Amino acid sequence: MRLWSIHPMYLDAKGLLALWREGLLAKKVLEGATKGYKNHPQLLRFKNFKEPLSAINSYLYYVYLEAEKRGYCFDKSKLNVQKLIKEAISVTNGQVEYEFKHLCEKLKVRCVKHFEEYCKCKEKIALNPLFYLVIGNVEIWEKVKI
Repeated sequence: MRLWSIHPMYLDAKGLLALWREGLLAKKVLEGATKGYKNHPQLLRFKNFKEPLSAINSYLYYVYLEAEKRGYCFDKSKLNVQKLIKEAISVTNGQVEYEFKHLCEKLKVRCVKHFEEYCKCKEKIALNPLFYLVIGNVEIWEKVKI
């Protein structure tokens, strides 16, 4: 399971679809509607937020918006967005840099168009609007691949 902190615009079609699917699984876990993945480290930041379900629904809504922008038909009825949360959960700059590098390695092989468009530019990396940036190393919940 990978719940990217970076903005979903960076993901290619395969990555965006996987994020939607994995995000919905995370939502089920947080709702207590599944037996698996209960202790997955990617869920810690949602579990530690005062309103975990509002956070995951908001997170997925931003993914939905990116999909809609691209003309994909994600099922919005799977979400329960009563209040949209923005910039509520911190993420470290080390985590963001790690994720972006990790994604670029995937895109280099999987989708050269996305790689060329996003990975070669040196602009500030945008985040999923649920998150805000703080200074720090890679998050403790991340499974770093050496």
